[in-house]
Amino acid sequence: MTVQSQLMRLGLFDARVPRYTSYPTAPHFAGGVGPKTFAHWIEAIPAGSAISLYLHVPFCRRLCWFCACRTQGTSSDAPVLAYAKVLKTEIALLKRHLPRGVRLSRLHWGGGTPTLLAPDSMRELADAVFDAVPMAEGAEFSVEIDPNEIDAARLDALAAAGMTRASIGVQDFDPEIQKTIGREQSYELTKQVADMIRDRGITSLNADILYGLPFQTSARISDSVQKLLTLNPDRVALYGYAHVPWMSRRQQMIPSNAMPTPQERLALFETARQLFTWDGYDEIGIDHFARPTDSMAKAARAGTLRRNFQGYTDDTAPVLVGLGASSISRFPQGFAQNVSGTADYTRAIRDGGFATHRGHVFTGEDVMRARIIEALMCDFRVDRAEILAGFDITPERLDSLLRTAADGFPGMVKLDANGLTILPEAKPLTRMIARAFDAYDQTKAQHSAAI
Repeated sequence: MTVQSQLMRLGLFDARVPRYTSYPTAPHFAGGVGPKTFAHWIEAIPAGSAISLYLHVPFCRRLCWFCACRTQGTSSDAPVLAYAKVLKTEIALLKRHLPRGVRLSRLHWGGGTPTLLAPDSMRELADAVFDAVPMAEGAEFSVEIDPNEIDAARLDALAAAGMTRASIGVQDFDPEIQKTIGREQSYELTKQVADMIRDRGITSLNADILYGLPFQTSARISDSVQKLLTLNPDRVALYGYAHVPWMSRRQQMIPSNAMPTPQERLALFETARQLFTWDGYDEIGIDHFARPTDSMAKAARAGTLRRNFQGYTDDTAPVLVGLGASSISRFPQGFAQNVSGTADYTRAIRDGGFATHRGHVFTGEDVMRARIIEALMCDFRVDRAEILAGFDITPERLDSLLRTAADGFPGMVKLDANGLTILPEAKPLTRMIARAFDAYDQTKAQHSAAI
């Protein structure tokens, strides 16, 4: 039996499963976690510790059809300026609740398009953040950059503010595919922006590229990947395009009959994967690649790779605070998410409180199962000794969980006294194997394809 036929037999090409950037996943968040809970969790952060901070800017000059993120289009700068003022108010509120001596290990601006901000707004926002939470030694400040919405003045402002890493969305360089997904962005423009970033001393560059796009073929993705490699990014995220027009109305602009089959999606991923590894990149988790000298590759080798709402990370801070509309925070106690609508978010912050709308308080085996799933997603193995040492679980209970997962994927995992390991040929099944440890009902959530 071929590997592909085994994967087919186990349901890879039909399954829809979570991406597991959290556990439990966001569809299982509910009411009961509000502004008071969020404030209490902030106040419980140990004094002098390091945290991560995410700022969400939910505006775009144009709405790309492929994108399912919570964003809104604007042809005017006025809504963005008004939103930036509200963000600064939220940052000031955060400062009032933070214990003494808390520092930033990671700061990330995402969206949407954070580079819609004017240079002055960028500087003011960065100043507000660092006044509330100074950067720790060796901290990283990353920003998502749209090559269609950036210029020298805004890059100068970001560099002056201390940006250490830039992330560029590529998706695909093929003109027909770009037109079909509503994201026209030439290779020449992308290279120009990459050069401008490096000219300002920003030495770390990330890039995102998609597989599974309409009209995408192995030849086309090969061409796009090879063009991307000429930019020499330090990290690459090779995401599978999630075609969910029933959830994202703008995706209805994309012809569903032009989508590759699940088997073709796997071939597209494999084509791109081989090109990255042939060029010297290390494979990171299920869909990332990094130069061996990059901190993420070092974390993967050291076994300290982690996973959060931005995907894979080398950040080990136990707290991630999300600011802005729809942002999600992670605490040792659970998850908290801001209200999604910018009007509701603005109203809550201007009324003097946080905008927390829903979340999840960890109970039962949540934290243990979260660690098992993260270990599978990051390292493709569960260390039995680590779980027994770190959590209140009997060997018999853990062995039962591991055995049940292994029984569901015969020949695809190795189960022994050290724990459970996903075999190399079974890596495409990782999210499905992780699901075996998910205690929450998955029937009500509409997740993306497993491959």
